[in-house]
Amino acid sequence: MTSETSTSGKPVPVVAVVGRPNVGKSTLVNRILGSRQAVVEDTPGVTRDRVAYDALWRGRAFTLVDTGGWEPSIEGGESLAARVAAQARVAVDAADAVLFVVDATVGVTDADAAVAAVLRRSGKPVVVAANKVDDAKAEPEVAALWSLGLGEPAPVSALHGRGSGDLLDLVLDALPEAPVETDEAAGGPRRVALLGRPNVGKSSLLNKLAGHERALVDPVAGTTRDPVDELIELGGTMWRFVDTAGIRRRFRENQGADYYAALRTAGALDRAEVAVVLIDASEPLTEQDLRIVSMVIEAGRALVIAYNKWDLVDSERQRYLEREIERQLHTARWAPRVNVSALTGRHTDRLAAALTTALAGWETRVPTGRLNAWLTGLVAATPPPVRGGRQPKILFATQAGVRPPHFVLFASGFLEAAYRRFVERRLREEFGFEGSPVQVSVRVRAKRESRPARRPGPKAARRR
Repeated sequence: MTSETSTSGKPVPVVAVVGRPNVGKSTLVNRILGSRQAVVEDTPGVTRDRVAYDALWRGRAFTLVDTGGWEPSIEGGESLAARVAAQARVAVDAADAVLFVVDATVGVTDADAAVAAVLRRSGKPVVVAANKVDDAKAEPEVAALWSLGLGEPAPVSALHGRGSGDLLDLVLDALPEAPVETDEAAGGPRRVALLGRPNVGKSSLLNKLAGHERALVDPVAGTTRDPVDELIELGGTMWRFVDTAGIRRRFRENQGADYYAALRTAGALDRAEVAVVLIDASEPLTEQDLRIVSMVIEAGRALVIAYNKWDLVDSERQRYLEREIERQLHTARWAPRVNVSALTGRHTDRLAAALTTALAGWETRVPTGRLNAWLTGLVAATPPPVRGGRQPKILFATQAGVRPPHFVLFASGFLEAAYRRFVERRLREEFGFEGSPVQVSVRVRAKRESRPARRPGPKAARRR
């Protein structure tokens, strides 16, 4: 069972995975995908948003939508649990088939019966997964799930994989025809990761751009656990935005669900092409804000910095913010800056231009001839500093790659880090690279060893 992104360009069928909290939905999703992509913890309510994954089984592609715990009795309120349940209902409405996960060791609860009643009324094909059937001794308990009125339950162990292949066969039978995966080159919308510390407004911004509540928003920090992606048209271009979990602290300091959420965030950044780092403009810059910006630079992704909650910023706070940016964010002065308000939608339309600029800088290539002509003038005006009594010479340079731009300087000796930063600044002044990190490395050419003079042979001596 492997997860694979569809490249056919055709819509694939959607399977919604639903059930009450802590019956093993995310564990089953990971079993189907063949990797630990959904956050799993032995406590109820870890999954909150509906999260889509691309899956493949027997050559047929489909989209698997993991949902939060669904308890119909709490729907209709404004609490976080009620909105989690509402997200599950939305997933069912948008799905072609439903995988209803029930804990076979517990039997049918009132919440299970309520979910089953909703599913029967939906008219969607439903496959009942009797989870936690880890061995043959537990199989008799599956019979009790017939009372749900949704057909024959399929015994499965999401934890051990027992019966998962038979379950997937039933899911495919319930789906409309899906396109067969091909080997066409992957393309599609540019991928944008929304990053930031908790409660800076990442999910609010995604919802404002999408025009509906795609991601749950709550005053409680850390509402988002799994990356939530959405296709959004912005500035006449289609983008794939990915909302990520707020980065609280260093990875090694995270525990439980926060640890795995941080891993998912890092994975979303690796798959992205450009990152939008949201910073709360109404509060002073924090060490965590700076760490997240550094994380994007180290990952080599294009960068846009969005200062959110601009509707709360007065003129005095603007002055202080400018000083903080100048003093603390000097390593990312090249990143396009957008002042936005996810609450009111202010200047969100400017994000498209900033993203386009950052990606253009990220993919810029400088012709070798032009690069070396510029470098010759730079070194003549400001040669490298003397090191160990010798002055290294820069012989030539080449651009080793793009995304991000990477330049290699071939020199006769080591170049100090300060001089490499100087070269990077001048590269930006000359060629742009707005919105992209620039990597400058040095390759020292080893000196050729001088060969000892050969003594004349006997014949040469006689000729003399």
